[in-house]
Amino acid sequence: MGERRAWADKRAEIMSRPGAGAAHEAARIRFQLGEAVRLRREELGLTQAQLAERAGLKQPAVARFEAGGTMPTIPMLERLAEALEMRLSIRFQPLRKAS
Repeated sequence: MGERRAWADKRAEIMSRPGAGAAHEAARIRFQLGEAVRLRREELGLTQAQLAERAGLKQPAVARFEAGGTMPTIPMLERLAEALEMRLSIRFQPLRKAS
């Protein structure tokens, strides 16, 4: 239990640094986008190379994207959506207010 407490303290320290919250949110978005693409690609039975060819990308770019390593542009998301036989939908959501 001491280790968990120590990690919570360390995380709180890191997250209190300027810009840490924004960086964490950006990483979360990249990961979720990459996961969504990977799940749809697998659902269609495509390899990363096949998806890359459909989208006009290189396989390493698809691999980096699926791993959450890159923040895509909207044109890239549009190409991926078309290659995945999907329609891109972008929306804004209100931030949850802390209680």
